[in-house]
Amino acid sequence: MNLWNSLHGIYIIPALLLLFVLLMYFGANSLFVKLMSKLRSAINGINIPLELVAWPFRLLVAFLGFALLLRYLPLPSTTTELLNHTLLVLAIAVVGWFVLRTFMVLEQFILQYYAVKMHSDEASRKIATHVSLARKLLNVLTILLTVSGVLMTFDTVRQVGLSILASAGILSVMLGFAAQKSLTTLISGIQIAITQPISIGDEVVVESEKGIIEEITLTYVVVQLWDQRRMIVPITWFIDRPFENWTRMSPELLGTLFLYVDYALPLEPLRQELERLVTATPLWDKRVVKLQVTNTSDRSVEVRVLVSAANSNALWDLRCLVREELIAYLRLNYPALLPRMAFESELLSKIESPGSKQ
Repeated sequence: MNLWNSLHGIYIIPALLLLFVLLMYFGANSLFVKLMSKLRSAINGINIPLELVAWPFRLLVAFLGFALLLRYLPLPSTTTELLNHTLLVLAIAVVGWFVLRTFMVLEQFILQYYAVKMHSDEASRKIATHVSLARKLLNVLTILLTVSGVLMTFDTVRQVGLSILASAGILSVMLGFAAQKSLTTLISGIQIAITQPISIGDEVVVESEKGIIEEITLTYVVVQLWDQRRMIVPITWFIDRPFENWTRMSPELLGTLFLYVDYALPLEPLRQELERLVTATPLWDKRVVKLQVTNTSDRSVEVRVLVSAANSNALWDLRCLVREELIAYLRLNYPALLPRMAFESELLSKIESPGSKQ
C-alpha cells in the first residue's frame, strides 16, 4: 500500500500533465480545422497552403495551456520556475516559427490574388518580386527577434547585453567596418526591391549571357541561362554595372539580320519575298518589317532586315526562319548575284583565259 502511494505521488502529476497536453493538442487541432474551413470559404477561388501553420499553431496552443496548468499544480518552486522558463523559451521559438510560416502563407495568398486580378504579366511579376523580397527581409528580422527573445530570458545573457549596450559606440564602429560588405549587399537587396530594375521572370543579358531571372534574394540573384545553367550573380552587380533587361516594360522586341549581295541584285523582289515570309508565319507580331541597304563595300551590298516579335524566343526563331528562306530565295532566283571572294573570281578568270593553258 505504501509502494502504491509513493508511485501514485510520483507519476500522477506527469500523467496529468501529459493528458492535459494531449487534450490541448487535439483541441487545438480541432480549432485549427474549423478556422481553416472558414478561411477557405471566405477566400473561395484562391488555393493557399494554410497547412503550413498547422504544426506551430497546435504547439503554441498546447504550450499556452500547459503554462496555465502549471499555476495550479503543487510542484516545488524550483521545478515550477524551471518548467516556466522552459515553456517560455519554447513558446518564443514556436511563435517565431508560426510567424515565418504565416509570412509564407501571406506570400502565396498575395501572389495568387494578384495573378487573378492583374491582366498584365509584367505587373504580376513585379508584385511577385516585391512580395518575395519583403518576405525574406521579414524572415531575417523575425529570426533575429526570436533569437534575441530567447537569449534575453537568461539572466547571464541579459547582463552581457547590458554591458554591450554600455560600450555600443566602440562596438558599432567595429561592426561597421567588419560588416561593411554585408551591409552594402543587404542595402542593395532592399534597393532592388524598391526600385525594381529586375523582376522575377525578366529576360536579361549579364556578362554577355542571356537568361531569365529565376530567384532574387537579399544577397544574390539566380539567372537561368538559355542552356539551363544557373548563373549566381551578387545583388550588388545589378546596382554597380550596366546590364540589359529585355522585358522591363514589355516583352516585345525588334531583331535584325544581315545579307550581303551583289550590286546588281534588284531589292524590290527581295522586299516582297520578305513581306510574304513574315505574313505567312505566326512568329511575326505584325508590327515592324523592313528591308534597307545599310552599307556597301567594294565587293557587296549590306542589306539589313528588321522584324518584330512578341518575345525573345519568337524573335530568335523568326530571324532564323527569315534568314534561311531569303538565302534559299536568292540561291534559286539570283544565284549569279551572290557575293564571291576575290580570289575565286581571279581563279575563274585564269581558267577561262586562253593563255592560262600550258
